[in-house]
Amino acid sequence: MFSKILIANRGEIAVRIMRTAKRLGVATVAIYSDADAGSMHVAESDEAVRNGPAPVADSYLQAEAIIAAAKTTGAEAIHPGYGFLSENPDFVEQVRKAGLTFIGPSADAIRAMGLKDAAKALMETANVPVVPGYHGERQEPEFLKEQADNIGYPVLIKARAGGGGKGMRKVDAPDQFADALAGAQREGKASFADDRVLIEKYVTSPRHIEIQVFGDSHGNAVHLFERDCSLQRRHQKVIEEAPAPGMTDEMRTAMGDAAVKAAKAIGYAGAGTVEFIVDGSDGLRPDRFWFMEMNTRLQVEHPVTEAITGLDLVELQLRVASGEPLPFTQSGLAINGHAFEARLYAEDVPRGFLPAIGMLDHLQFSSAARNDTGVREGDEITPYYDPMIAKVIVHGRSRDEALAKMRAALADTQIAGTITNKAFLTALCRHDGFSKGEVDTGLIERDLEQLVGEDAAPVLAQAVAAIAVLGLAGTSDNDDPWSSLSGWRVWGAAQHFVKLVQGSAVFDLRVSLRNSRDFKVSSQTEAINVSLVKRSPRRMVVDGHARPLRFSVSEVSGRIAQVTVFLDGDTYVFDVPDGVTDAGDSGSGDEVRAPMPGLVKQVRVKAGDKVSKGDPLAVLEAMKMEHTLTAARDGTVAEVYVADGDQVSDGDLLVSLVLEKE
Repeated sequence: MFSKILIANRGEIAVRIMRTAKRLGVATVAIYSDADAGSMHVAESDEAVRNGPAPVADSYLQAEAIIAAAKTTGAEAIHPGYGFLSENPDFVEQVRKAGLTFIGPSADAIRAMGLKDAAKALMETANVPVVPGYHGERQEPEFLKEQADNIGYPVLIKARAGGGGKGMRKVDAPDQFADALAGAQREGKASFADDRVLIEKYVTSPRHIEIQVFGDSHGNAVHLFERDCSLQRRHQKVIEEAPAPGMTDEMRTAMGDAAVKAAKAIGYAGAGTVEFIVDGSDGLRPDRFWFMEMNTRLQVEHPVTEAITGLDLVELQLRVASGEPLPFTQSGLAINGHAFEARLYAEDVPRGFLPAIGMLDHLQFSSAARNDTGVREGDEITPYYDPMIAKVIVHGRSRDEALAKMRAALADTQIAGTITNKAFLTALCRHDGFSKGEVDTGLIERDLEQLVGEDAAPVLAQAVAAIAVLGLAGTSDNDDPWSSLSGWRVWGAAQHFVKLVQGSAVFDLRVSLRNSRDFKVSSQTEAINVSLVKRSPRRMVVDGHARPLRFSVSEVSGRIAQVTVFLDGDTYVFDVPDGVTDAGDSGSGDEVRAPMPGLVKQVRVKAGDKVSKGDPLAVLEAMKMEHTLTAARDGTVAEVYVADGDQVSDGDLLVSLVLEKE
């Protein structure tokens, strides 16, 4: 076993690796960018080395600097985590030429599976079923469209390098092909420095089921059963589970055998995942699954496999990389219970899952779940990296029990300071079809409206927010009126007026103070009496309510700008206007502004162009994903304020429109 390793990654996965290493007595070295100098993964490491400024290309992708840091600190091996350099064969060769061990597969194995077209050809020779499609070298747009027409729509365009849903576009009709191809090529070029694509038949009623495999340097290879990753949006996994619902022994054996064949075909050593697309239209059948790709690294969703097998996959990686054989054979492995993982992100779901940034003013995870995270309360979600906050993992004796635990864990999770997808995850866990195990990759898209709908805050949540804004929750519990002058008047009760904004809803509230504990809060539609049994700067215990009501406030320039209220497992975020009208907000779609910090990848219009509602105006890249900004109405482009390659901040004006002249 190694005595010291360097982790060439950041955030949640770096912390995850460190905790296993520490349990095994292995010292850890972290690398960090300027944006991560005070991060959790740096704090939990034994040593840390600065590796450059915030942008990924200048820090976490600096291979030579990473290797130099490993040698300087005396690390014997480098663990790449996932993402960044984890599937870069050139980096693997550099590591090994430097006399260090790469904790992962060989450069040859990574190359064999790194390009989807070549990987599919290799799998065909290994008798692993592959999806029908075009995997050749010709990349002329007209030729590729011809191949798509021959395959038959819908088709899937996929960047042949990389993974994670980047450079992937579903095309439903011939007239959509050109734009989809251009977008896939741009994203493939930006993410993997390779704009070549392949075209595949899009399987109707598809399920995404993957097999965890493990090999060692002694020629052994096994599978650790399957994970179902069908709950996806924009080809990004949202909730994963193991085992797959509806899986039969016959199907599991067929898929497991195919995955092991794939691993052995490239002499694979270490943790890997063989991903299959499965036609679920007629149940799970052994003749209805096809190889998609192999991820030659640890997967984000590996904890669900750990939960059902009782194994620590990071420990296995370390042992295999240090030369040990696998400590088990296929017959010695078994499934125990059921597990789910939900990916908790800082993202604005109602606005199309836009990545969000912000300071984590309040952060509390459920004690009943495993929470893999790389952030703490007070940390900042920046625009430079993936906006994951945590992975919430639960395990139960049955699928129903595990799903009930996930609902409870999400209800107990409290986050303030940034927008999150917690409500969306909760809605998914309550979805009738998902609850029954009726999953496929189109579920979220089909039912998106019901899953992203934002419920108006109940009046009790409004009341808590209003009391917090007025600063009345953290005052003394003393009933002496002189101790709370804001609530005592010679002639009747004091009244305060508070305006709160929740999404598109505006609440005008009147708070009447009877004494330091009792309030009457009136909205446009109803009024309630609130009696505080206990209070503190973050919690109220309200008479007649079973659970403490927690809240968090975010300040800007010394004033409360936002209040987050946690009520009965739900989270309600209220903006607090400062009374100044924003004259620049026409509310008519005249201006297109950046919804987040990012890089302008492509401007699609110029001044004078006529556009219709929904037409693409610009493509913005943020947090490793492309976002197409469209016209809110018909009109004429008045002015374009940015160019390709410009870096913009949240709220920057990009394009302005005027009404089309008659």
